[in-house]
Amino acid sequence: MTARTARISFDRQVWLEVVYLLTSFPAAVIGFVYAIAMVSVGAGMLVTVVGAPLLALGLAGARLLGRAERARARALLGIRIEEPSALPGPSQGGVLPWLWERLKDPVAWRAVLYEVVRLPWGVLTFSVTLVALLVLWPVLPLLVRGLSNVDRILVRGLLSPSDDLERRIAQLESDRGLVVDTAAADLRRIERDLHDGAQARLVALAMDLGLAKEKLTEDPQAAARMVDEAHGEVKIALQELRDLARGIHPAVLTDRGLDAALSAIATRCTVPVTVDVDLPQRPAPAIEGIAYFTVSELLQNISKHAHAHTATIDVWQVENRLMLQVADDGRGGARLDGAGGTGRSGGAGTEGTGSGGGGTGMAGLAERIGAVDGVLLVDSPVGGPTVVTAELPWRPATEGAHPVR
Repeated sequence: MTARTARISFDRQVWLEVVYLLTSFPAAVIGFVYAIAMVSVGAGMLVTVVGAPLLALGLAGARLLGRAERARARALLGIRIEEPSALPGPSQGGVLPWLWERLKDPVAWRAVLYEVVRLPWGVLTFSVTLVALLVLWPVLPLLVRGLSNVDRILVRGLLSPSDDLERRIAQLESDRGLVVDTAAADLRRIERDLHDGAQARLVALAMDLGLAKEKLTEDPQAAARMVDEAHGEVKIALQELRDLARGIHPAVLTDRGLDAALSAIATRCTVPVTVDVDLPQRPAPAIEGIAYFTVSELLQNISKHAHAHTATIDVWQVENRLMLQVADDGRGGARLDGAGGTGRSGGAGTEGTGSGGGGTGMAGLAERIGAVDGVLLVDSPVGGPTVVTAELPWRPATEGAHPVR
């Protein structure tokens, strides 16, 4: 071993690892005794009223031990390890749900397992490190590094937060908020449409019929004209209600499925649209509705902004995903970042109000699809063409459902 290698081997990190290994034994004894006593007493008293709260309190203490061990590992082993998410506080659900969350806390139970496993390992590492300091000095750096690497694995495996699970929980919480906000926005839109449209028209209609009733005996011809005008207003109000109902959930989608529903909205687009739906059976109603309104909004954006001559709609299934693609030969320039206004260039994905979108454009559409574990992709170079592809989770409507007609 050269002098340079020796200097590198006995660096500051090696001595920090030595401190970690030597202090792990007393820390392991404390943690082991606490874990065994806490589990034994808490589990043994579960038959009593105080058993569950006592066990929950013990698990909270195990969480604190885990936090202390993570801090020690960060300081002495130099590993980057995040803190797990805190448990939710008391809610309107009452004491029992709050207590149950703490009794099934995976972070606390992994900390208990860590304290139990680490005692025999702590005894071994303490003994080997102490012997190496006394009689195995030349190989001390190698032994210390090997032992501390095992400790790194234990800490990461048992004391680290479940990164994927934590991110998934955070994403689900965000998606839940988005779904609630979207539902609230849709309810406000329906209320506004009813108030400004059909409701106002029906109020005016009731007033006109009241005037016609008053004129019925005095001027039958004028009353007849007013009744005739009211008849026309009834037809308009009915059409407005039909349009509103179609915006909530079209009857053709419920009765005949995506193929017929998409063909119906394709006829309302300002450019010719080719529809191709190739599904073995109907998807679940919720997924079917999301697919329908996604295409509906994209077609509205094509009509408003794309300056296209033709468009296509393709829907198919790939394993456990429902795929839909809307393309147009317009001027392109659509983006997912939501930048710009409704007047900027873009095709199927250009920003626009859409069906109940409230001006959210492509960014809002992507958020809605993401809320159900879907993905929205936009390929729209300036000059076109624009291709918008959406992936949705596939769930069949029912077992043994008939193929889509």
